[in-house]
Amino acid sequence: MHFFYKPLSLALTVVTLSGCATLVAPTYSPSYETLDQLKKTNVQHLSIGSVQPTDPNAKANHITLRGSSLNSPSGTFAKYLENALISDLTEMGFYDATSLTRIDATILKNDIDVSGLSTGSGIMEVNLKLTKSGSVFFEKPYTATTQFESSFAGAVAIPKGQIEYPNLVRALLQKIYTDPAFVEAIKK
Repeated sequence: MHFFYKPLSLALTVVTLSGCATLVAPTYSPSYETLDQLKKTNVQHLSIGSVQPTDPNAKANHITLRGSSLNSPSGTFAKYLENALISDLTEMGFYDATSLTRIDATILKNDIDVSGLSTGSGIMEVNLKLTKSGSVFFEKPYTATTQFESSFAGAVAIPKGQIEYPNLVRALLQKIYTDPAFVEAIKK
């Protein structure tokens, strides 16, 4: 019976290393330093409106790490970003689901690249809008990039890419929260 488990274990290892695995991005955690800084500002309450694309087949909702699919634990990466925004606004005391002042966002680029020999990278680009009672009063694109140590070996590079996703979202949200134009737009 022992001989049966060795081939099974080897087959699972080969399947995993050949890029057939489906991975899930880790849960988002905020930059508390950035949130604490924004908390000091007199900000109006905000709701989260539409975060696009909601279509699971949209390009922004697909990330491939050397043939392995990276999926959002929320179903789509748009929903992942929406949940991160709600979490951050709640943490700062600025979230109100009924507020007429809302944040809408559209993910334009969303990728983690682990194809390099020793370095991986991430890019996320979002078009962010602030609306009040349906009228847009602020709109701006934001782009964040990250770099991380990776490897030629897929068994190392793929998990590193998976772990990087929350860092990419955090980097994007830090850019938004520290942008003087955004901060000015959400002040009371």
